[in-house]
Amino acid sequence: MDDDRTPFPTDPLRGGLDPQALAAHVRDGMLADDRATRHFGIRVTAVGPGSATVEMAVREHMLNGFGTCHGGVLTALADSAFAFACNSHNTMAVAAGLSMDFLRPARAGDVLAAEAVELSCGSRSGLYDVTVRNQHGERIAAFRGRAHRFAGRAAVPLPS
Repeated sequence: MDDDRTPFPTDPLRGGLDPQALAAHVRDGMLADDRATRHFGIRVTAVGPGSATVEMAVREHMLNGFGTCHGGVLTALADSAFAFACNSHNTMAVAAGLSMDFLRPARAGDVLAAEAVELSCGSRSGLYDVTVRNQHGERIAAFRGRAHRFAGRAAVPLPS
């Protein structure tokens, strides 16, 4: 059953796919052209309607002058999870704004997971929270992203 957070079943951007299959299709289509996500070694480990989880290992070249993971790298990780979550309904969405709070340092060798969840999804905007945790389950950062959605415009082409 659809709720106010997902497009109607007759939405032409859905192409008859169920919400989970559509989210997986969008993930695959976005990954094909997402050079930044690949550059950071980010892997999408889960995707669903309005949600996504990505993982990345912190490598030496990602460290700042204090020997901890650079804040921009942590933001890129969270932003990738946000992107897959907010486009999962196949309505093109881009970041309209974000905030990032750094809670504890990440270090070389840490494996970080960023989990994005949809709080609100309208025809023109969406709100998403992303939590970044290390391999011990410790919260590293909290991200909140606002998405601008382009009603009627597909994030990726539908399968033929």
